Amino acid sequence: MSTTAGDLRSASSLGNWRTPIVIIICGCAIAMLSFGPRSSLGFFIQPMSREFAWGRDVFGLALAVQNLLWGLGQPIAGAIADRFGALRVMCVGALLYAAGLVLMRYAATPLSLNLGAGVLIGFGLSGCSFNLVLSSFSKLLPPERRGLALGAGTAAGSFGQFLFAPFGVAMIDNFGWQTALIVFAALMLLIVPLSLALSTPPVPAASVAASDQQSFKTALAEAFGHRSYVLLVLGFFTCGFQLAFITVHLPAYLVDRGIPAQTGGWVIAAIGLFNIMGSLSVGWLQNVFPKRYILSTIYLVRAVSIIAFISFPITTFSAIAFGAVSGLTWLSTVPPTSALVALMFGTRWFATLYGFAFVSHQVGGFLGVWLGGIVFEKFGSYTPIWWLSVLFGVLSALINLPIVEQPVARPVAQPA
Repeated sequence: MSTTAGDLRSASSLGNWRTPIVIIICGCAIAMLSFGPRSSLGFFIQPMSREFAWGRDVFGLALAVQNLLWGLGQPIAGAIADRFGALRVMCVGALLYAAGLVLMRYAATPLSLNLGAGVLIGFGLSGCSFNLVLSSFSKLLPPERRGLALGAGTAAGSFGQFLFAPFGVAMIDNFGWQTALIVFAALMLLIVPLSLALSTPPVPAASVAASDQQSFKTALAEAFGHRSYVLLVLGFFTCGFQLAFITVHLPAYLVDRGIPAQTGGWVIAAIGLFNIMGSLSVGWLQNVFPKRYILSTIYLVRAVSIIAFISFPITTFSAIAFGAVSGLTWLSTVPPTSALVALMFGTRWFATLYGFAFVSHQVGGFLGVWLGGIVFEKFGSYTPIWWLSVLFGVLSALINLPIVEQPVARPVAQPA
């Protein structure tokens, strides 16, 4: 695997103030801010649906569109960041995110809800979410710091979920859902100054070492012709399906079972809190154990925990326990998945190739949210989607086992 000098650039060469710790702290803050509000949008389903007489399928479709466009926009944002630097991509993403939350606050029709919560927030997330943060970490930090930094960046997103879930519920209960969305929008603007620390330099074609010159099309052809990358992408679908369905529909599912809405907030918060431990642990474990085994274990544990959760009566204790177990495996797939992409193909086109893997994740998220709303409106129950999540978990546990953890073989140029 070849790497460019830019890939290994330390913070000291980027500016005296941008030390590794500053880069990691600012990146974690961005991940926390960007992930927090979108993980709390499920709490807006019931108050908005009551006010506008919408079914859950209406809100489900808007958030499904958000997940899909987040995924589709990710490789585009990643390619722009790889070529022209991450700063402007993150700033534009934060502004789109804030605009989407404002439009969502004033949404009075399904169309305006889809434009705000779906289109603007979806594209906004593709530009300023933890995916771009992890890409910047991979480019700005030396190799020995990347593993822990990737885990920390992922854990920071979970900490945002831990903070914003009860905060969002409290804002809705005390000030109304409209005020909560405006406050969320204002907080997204903080990403703009924070992104200065994660600015990556543009990569002119002339400055790239000859051994590392690889076009966008060549990088894609190499990746999608690589069996292990394809398996990794397919397995990532399940992660998106499960996470999006649970994030959006679990609060309403618990209320349907007689659990107070405040408890739902703490369950989502417990997921975020325990995922901090899960992501940091996996960030360390991937230096000790094969990453494919870690991924298989995560997917299998998710499937077993879902079976246990839906097979017994729902209580406050069982709901929080499910949140804790889910949290340990929540975004824990991200550090080994991103590390495998970097291991296989290097960091030159990392944001792009991880972005395409994330498309699979978000297609799964689109189907998880959308089918959850459709199935509930048709059958009055989420049970079929829970069992579909179990099936996908088992399949992904098997799919990740044959992955080969080594750099892709590339022809070496021979002297004339």
